[in-house]
Amino acid sequence: MSGAKILQLLRSLSRRKPLEPEGEVSNFKRCLTTLDLVALGVGSTLGAGVYVLSGEVARVVAGPSIIISFLVAAIASIFAGLCYAEFGARVPKTGSAYLYSYVTVGEIWAFITGWNLLLSYVIGTSSVARAWSGTFDDLIGNVIASSVGKQAAMDLPGLAPYPDFFAAGLIMLLAGILAFGVKESAVVNKVFTAVNILVLLFVIVSGFIKGDIDNWYISEDTILNGSLYESQTSLNQTTRYGSGGFFPFGLEGTLAGAATCFYAFVGFDCIATTGEEVENPQKSIPLGIVASLLICFLAYFGVSAALTLMMPYYLLSAHSPLPVAFTYIGWGPAKYAVAVGSLCALSTSLLGSMFPMPRVLFAMARDGLLFKPLSKMSDRQSPVTATLASGIVAAIMALLFDLKALVDMMSIGTLFAYTLVAICILILRYQADLSEDSSYSKPESFTVIGVIYPPSQATARTSNNVSMFTVFVIFLAIILSLFITKAADSLEAQEWWSLLCVTVILFMMVLTVLIIWRQPQSTTKAAFMVPFLPVLPIVSTLVNVYLMIQLGSDTWIRYAVWMAVGLLIYFCYGVQHSVQKQRLQNAHNRVSIQIMNMDRNFEPGEDFSSPDI
Repeated sequence: MSGAKILQLLRSLSRRKPLEPEGEVSNFKRCLTTLDLVALGVGSTLGAGVYVLSGEVARVVAGPSIIISFLVAAIASIFAGLCYAEFGARVPKTGSAYLYSYVTVGEIWAFITGWNLLLSYVIGTSSVARAWSGTFDDLIGNVIASSVGKQAAMDLPGLAPYPDFFAAGLIMLLAGILAFGVKESAVVNKVFTAVNILVLLFVIVSGFIKGDIDNWYISEDTILNGSLYESQTSLNQTTRYGSGGFFPFGLEGTLAGAATCFYAFVGFDCIATTGEEVENPQKSIPLGIVASLLICFLAYFGVSAALTLMMPYYLLSAHSPLPVAFTYIGWGPAKYAVAVGSLCALSTSLLGSMFPMPRVLFAMARDGLLFKPLSKMSDRQSPVTATLASGIVAAIMALLFDLKALVDMMSIGTLFAYTLVAICILILRYQADLSEDSSYSKPESFTVIGVIYPPSQATARTSNNVSMFTVFVIFLAIILSLFITKAADSLEAQEWWSLLCVTVILFMMVLTVLIIWRQPQSTTKAAFMVPFLPVLPIVSTLVNVYLMIQLGSDTWIRYAVWMAVGLLIYFCYGVQHSVQKQRLQNAHNRVSIQIMNMDRNFEPGEDFSSPDI
């Protein structure tokens, strides 16, 4: 391949999609309200984790301080949520983070983001469907597991113990509802979400009525004596269950709990995929994201507080904390209300995972990066082909595969999308304003003086400076996250060299943030804009990078295989069939034809000077 062709390929990878692309018409039906979006965000975020996660984290990670863990996790999540909210106001189109990347950083990053989102949604849908099936099976006495497990056992590595026909059927049923129409899906989601909220309110009120504030101030002796209730030996019980009090595992336990609780707020991004189906997207999408995150935080905060008030944290069940807690306070029958709420939460979570998946698939197919038939719309203005195709893939995974090993891959996909959206906000807000004069201006060279004392208005040079320093911040975030993870023992022992390294990296990050802050922002306004720029997007990026670093090497290997498959599809199909490529070629051809017409109309010797008057 010649150097010119390689250069042309590299340029094609960075081509960006305009906000209002030529020839693109939306066929979606604008019928969703702000309430629909809030219900969708709450339903997909406030899943079954609220019924399980609080007990698991409170018991062995954070204790009663789990309420602080949820507060820290909510603040970190709202950073990502605000970045999504601004893009939702600026780019009210279907595609979520995929589209935001396409209009900001280029086609290859857009494809990677979209491919990551599809990974998250497929695994999320399959795992939630299996959880729904398992919860229902527990309620009916494990009839499904015992009968199907004997008749159709699958003893192969990577596969589930038995094919889960119930989970696969549930996915196809919801796929049919989604394919039928978005308004009908929104009604179903609102019903299940309302039931879930009512059950959680019952749990919270019960906890505050029957709770005992002394459970937040338990002594070590009480833990030692109480732990004998469930264990014949008291060896290391105070180590296992902490030292009592509100912070039994110390501040580091509270922060470790926050890292786990962060994943409880994943799901609000499905709101961003509804850009072409909302009546007023510039207003409804930012409001829907912020409101849903606030409601979810209040629910998690309330349930975890109620749980730790109802019974001592070290006696909580890791698998079914709420039924055990109600039995502890003498309200055993309340476990049936919890079971109903749990199934409703799983239903809304399943719908929340399935709802955005076909829309991202549709957006990528409409742009030509994935196969064109996936962009077909039904008569009811729903992406029917993408919905059924994604439903079939998720159903097959739920039917056959053991998903426990794949769930961490879902986290990488989501965190990568959050990171790229935060970076895109930085780049977008510091972009130079487009004008006729700027397109003909002479390119400026990089100078240190120009960085420290930038012009009052954004230019191409200042925009490039911000992009360059943003990449440097990402590099520092990766180095800092790796160092904190690998040198955790040295930092805990406060060894001078480890503290010096962290101090130097943090100093460089702060200096870089100050340099970015000095640069002029774009004057283009939106209905909602992220506050505290550039600090908020950079903090969001740091949190996301740190959480990605915590995932195991096996997860990264599986993720690399998934990305290799995606890039193979892109370079074999997407590069050639890109609609944006066709738009640029058509624009280039029109310019060439105009130049040829001008040359043809020009006659040698003709005087174009103005006539004497």
